Amino acid sequence: MFHDPPKMVLLLLSALGLAIGAGLWMAGMPGMAHWAWGAGVVPVLAALCVEIIRSLIKGDVGLDIVAALSMSAALFFGETLAAAVVALMYSGGTVLESFAEGRARREMRDLLARVPRTATRHRDGQLEKIALDAIMPDDLLLIRQGEVVPVDGTVASEHAMLDQSALTGEAMPVRLMRDMNVMSGATNAGEAFDLRATREAADSTYAGIVRLVEAAQKSKAPMARMADRYSLLFLGVTVALAVAAWWFSGDPIRAVAVLVVATPCPLILAVPVALVAGLSRAAGFGVLIKGGKALEAMARIRTLIVDKTGTLTDGRPQIVSVSSSGELTEDEVLYFAAALDQASQHPVAQAVVAAAHSKGIKLGVPSKVNEIPGEGVSGTIDGRDVVVGGMDFVAGRMAVPVRDGGPQEPGAVLVSLGVDGNLAGELVMADALRSDTPMLLAGLRQNGIERIVLATGDRHAVAVAVTDGLALDGVHADLTPDQKVLLVLSERKNGPVMMVGDGVNDAPALAAADVGVAMGARGAAASAEAADVVLLVDNLARLLPGLIVARGARRIAFQSVIVGIGLSVAGMIAAALGYLTPVQGAVLQEVIDVAVILNALRSLRIDPGPMPPQATQGESQAASPISQGQTA
Repeated sequence: MFHDPPKMVLLLLSALGLAIGAGLWMAGMPGMAHWAWGAGVVPVLAALCVEIIRSLIKGDVGLDIVAALSMSAALFFGETLAAAVVALMYSGGTVLESFAEGRARREMRDLLARVPRTATRHRDGQLEKIALDAIMPDDLLLIRQGEVVPVDGTVASEHAMLDQSALTGEAMPVRLMRDMNVMSGATNAGEAFDLRATREAADSTYAGIVRLVEAAQKSKAPMARMADRYSLLFLGVTVALAVAAWWFSGDPIRAVAVLVVATPCPLILAVPVALVAGLSRAAGFGVLIKGGKALEAMARIRTLIVDKTGTLTDGRPQIVSVSSSGELTEDEVLYFAAALDQASQHPVAQAVVAAAHSKGIKLGVPSKVNEIPGEGVSGTIDGRDVVVGGMDFVAGRMAVPVRDGGPQEPGAVLVSLGVDGNLAGELVMADALRSDTPMLLAGLRQNGIERIVLATGDRHAVAVAVTDGLALDGVHADLTPDQKVLLVLSERKNGPVMMVGDGVNDAPALAAADVGVAMGARGAAASAEAADVVLLVDNLARLLPGLIVARGARRIAFQSVIVGIGLSVAGMIAAALGYLTPVQGAVLQEVIDVAVILNALRSLRIDPGPMPPQATQGESQAASPISQGQTA
């Protein structure tokens, strides 16, 4: 959908003026034809002059000045047909560029929509629904299962199970005991609990992240168009040739011809066409790039900062290993644990069930189920008494003492299984590294990425353990959202920076980076809004073809510019020597435009090569090691 109606109106007016003038000329009314051509030029020239004045006030000098000079000179010296052709080319180029740019930023409505509008408060022995703004410190709130915590506070119940992955990057749900601090924006992953508010909504963690995103977006310097970076040089050459042609020949029409040929349509047209084609090509690989500026910036990236949870890792607990402590086989341990866990909504329990299903295990139906949220589940499977949960929970129901499972790897969770009063086995859960990550990082380095840095809110020990063996240039853990922004700014000394993330805590850094990339399918709405690029499939491997397409599209745009400007300079010299009239110069410029546009359209055929295996599979197939038969 086109989002700039005024530019479309100017294009239609210039086309209408040129068409009517041509009709009048063929009808034998040249005087009226000149008036029609001039009438089509005036609106475009007026809008162009206003834009030039605004740019000059900001201290920007662009190639639009050349287009304004050529139209003005052509009108002044009666070359209205040449002026009309230039006006059509220029207005068409601005429409195309505006279409390429699209709407790179929307309002933060999706981010704000995640913040609850109301809360449930205890008052005089009853529950009442109140507006978010009405929450005051020391209010007692009820947080139901699945609800987002509306304000910062402390746990007022015995315990609470919270998913803080969107805020801290910690993939596993966290069990908080009474009086422990809770951040707004976390999701209740367990049973309902009471929260004692410690801050008003406007002062809470989540609201602060929203402000950080808005501030980072405002402070982010916009990229100049590729065309503008050559504007001063081209403008100087054009004016010098036009003045010299007039001075030495005494004929002002030669100067007009030079200006008409010099109209920078190869720059104005070729760049947006190549970038639009690149945007379309990247979208075919599941990479949504929000506009031409973002694609051009992506092509120049030298440093990649990547979050851990949901990017390098799957972002969900997976079975790393299964061990048997008795007569059961490892598959039977998985069977009993998964069968009973069907009765639980806990993320770890659901991951156990998913692992069993991925191995094709048909699960029995649990009965006599009793769950203690955050601790474990007990019940009956196939007539046998089964207990699944933490070691302490299972040990309390065993007939004999249970040995200590020993220290686990950082970030891992131990799930114990008891059957008929005896310890039957253990399952180790962790947020595992995506299997294609090493290959992906190598591919990114081969395509121009010089530094790859990890930035996560997770604990340092977890970050180091998960990324062990990866060729990273730095690991930064325990980061808050503002610290991630500072890391992005500090890495700029090494070149343009790309930040990849999927959580709410990543949104400010995504907005501050030269290019922010969000995991769109399962990531937070805040990240998708703040980002310049959204991966429509939650797989970081999609970034590689997107990067290759961006670099290819920019290279093709640059080639089109060099060839187009080279031909334009040759035409300017011919016009200065009197070999081209203004109308011939305008027609020649049209031929050059067609040539550079056809070249720019090659961006539609950029081939990034074979996709990494994981990038071509569905999200459900980003399988855990247990599904591939890897057990301890």
